[in-house]
Amino acid sequence: MRVADVSTSRFLVVGSGIAGLQFALLAAAEGPVRVVTKKSSRESNTNYAQGGIAAVLSPLDHFDLHVQDTLVAGDGLCHEDVVRRMVEAGPRLIERLLAEGAAFQRSSDRDQGGFNLGREGGHSRRRILHSRDLTGRMLESTLLDRCREHPEIVIDEDHIGAELIRGADLGLDGPEAERVVGCWVLDSRTQTRWPYLADVVVLATGGCGKVYSYTSNPDIATGDGLAMAYRAGARLCNLEFVQFHPTCLYHPEAKSFLISEAVRGEGAHLINRRGERFMPRYHPLAELAPRDVVARGIDTELKLSGDHCVYLDLSHLDREAVEDRFPTLVSTCALYGIDMAGEPVPVVPAAHYMCGGVAVDVDGRASLPGLYAVGEVAFTGVHGANRLASNSLLEAVYLAEAAAAAAREEPRPVSTGPLPTWPDDVLRRGGQPPDPMILEHDWDEVRRVMWDYVGIVRDGERLSVALGRLRTIRRTIEEMYTACEVTPHLVELRNIALLGELIVICARARRESRGLHYITDQPGKQPGAPRDTCLAQDRPAGGETAWVGADAPGGTV
Repeated sequence: MRVADVSTSRFLVVGSGIAGLQFALLAAAEGPVRVVTKKSSRESNTNYAQGGIAAVLSPLDHFDLHVQDTLVAGDGLCHEDVVRRMVEAGPRLIERLLAEGAAFQRSSDRDQGGFNLGREGGHSRRRILHSRDLTGRMLESTLLDRCREHPEIVIDEDHIGAELIRGADLGLDGPEAERVVGCWVLDSRTQTRWPYLADVVVLATGGCGKVYSYTSNPDIATGDGLAMAYRAGARLCNLEFVQFHPTCLYHPEAKSFLISEAVRGEGAHLINRRGERFMPRYHPLAELAPRDVVARGIDTELKLSGDHCVYLDLSHLDREAVEDRFPTLVSTCALYGIDMAGEPVPVVPAAHYMCGGVAVDVDGRASLPGLYAVGEVAFTGVHGANRLASNSLLEAVYLAEAAAAAAREEPRPVSTGPLPTWPDDVLRRGGQPPDPMILEHDWDEVRRVMWDYVGIVRDGERLSVALGRLRTIRRTIEEMYTACEVTPHLVELRNIALLGELIVICARARRESRGLHYITDQPGKQPGAPRDTCLAQDRPAGGETAWVGADAPGGTV
């Protein structure tokens, strides 16, 4: 491994989903943008978003209805002012996506505002714009093409962010010491370490679904931005709210294949092995209840029956309509011998979306100067305790726009001293590559502990056991990180171990059941106004977790 020359730019974007790419396009008017992404630039959580993007476009819909649906799904924790800003910006944001080349399904029905609007769980109206069942891929491809055409944007693939660089690392003091001025990046192909410096660093790294054994997320979703921000001292909030998507395909050969919520929005039923439709027992909206309710309903059915899965039944729907609306889902199920339009599809819940994240203001600024976060990695308060379906893509483009406008006004940092060494300066100690067997074992153990003890339904005893096991594993991983050559796999393992521990800490601190956090020994809600669960690394105390400000829950963890 060697250190390459420094890379400098006005803006550095870590991640290449819809939020990062939209930011890059808008910020490029002010100066050069460097985008680093650890896999192919097309590989992101955006690419796997089948359902669509929510916006009020129908004359039968209203901003207040979309706001209210979001607040209800968020179970009392949404920041209403931010929700309203995002919802009211929706039509304008859609217009810009259309101008950039987005191709949503159209309709001649005036009641749908010219689009073939879908409906998903928790929505009181049809407001989901889609490109059949490949909406995320369409948006990702569209914005990526625009970025590749832009002379001020450079995209580096197979580059993984490992550690943020602060002003103190460059010899700055005073207020500039805490400023984020870059990121150490590892080129996976050449094992070269790059110090990327920038006036503004933007985290757009997505979520951390790979912390769990079963997830709808791609392999890249290892919480890199969350972990880097925490280690740098940034504030994180509400990590206990991990959304489990109710319906991932249950098949031994299918890896993380999501069956879109839009399928239930079009009338599919959830049934058990006996063919009984069970969701009406758990919520008046049945299959169209918010995701947390549906996921818990499925979890309860599986625990009562001992079965491995439930089934999504579309056999009562028109076959031609199903095949036209969900061509990718139909063809993929067919690869596994399942006739989606004619027979029940086996499904299970899987970790899907992080509702918490790096705490940011309405313009995407994190608690450290010079650092921004957009997309799933960011905590804006929009999603509260449970994300309303298809609000994620809307939030991504909304926050990217706000962040780009604010970042363009960021001052250029003062001159800096010499570059720091790679964190822990492993090379001088002659580090060898980590043992792949140990890596695989710890990787599997972290994810299994999270799935078994910190899943859809939790209890205090299991959370305590999980915390002890994760801390033991993480100590081993940190020892490897300081003694071995740093590889992408080790960087990712270090991040999921940290995120697992932080999720458990937040879950233990929230002594109530709310939204996605359901704990059996505290099933009710705490009296009074609900609070966010916020934490940050206490750097002077040597890296221990510290609660921040008035949002800190009481008690010890």
